[in-house]
Amino acid sequence: MDDVKVILSFIWVALMLCFLLGDVMRIFAGDFEPGKLEGKPMSQKVYLGLSIMMVIPILMVVLTLTLDYPINSWVNIIVAIIFFGFNLIGMRGMKIYDKFLIIVSLGFNVLTVWYAFTW
Repeated sequence: MDDVKVILSFIWVALMLCFLLGDVMRIFAGDFEPGKLEGKPMSQKVYLGLSIMMVIPILMVVLTLTLDYPINSWVNIIVAIIFFGFNLIGMRGMKIYDKFLIIVSLGFNVLTVWYAFTW
């Protein structure tokens, strides 16, 4: 198996773990109110959207290990850029620990694009 495929897969796992760590930190810090997002009740559509966002890195691990070059490279670049934008939008109004995790996530997005581009 290609070394780049393994590296890219690992970066997607690391990104997902950063997202999960942020969720756990928000719960323990008391910054989370069950069933609400920014003080407003969450609908099933919001839960579905959040579920999709959390499944994408898992799906990227599978796709990265199974797709062939050059499609693999372009899928990684496109999805990483989308997540980069998503993370930038998420930085507003966050606590310091969340901003730190988002900056780390941005770093993982940049690494993904770099590895996929230089493959």
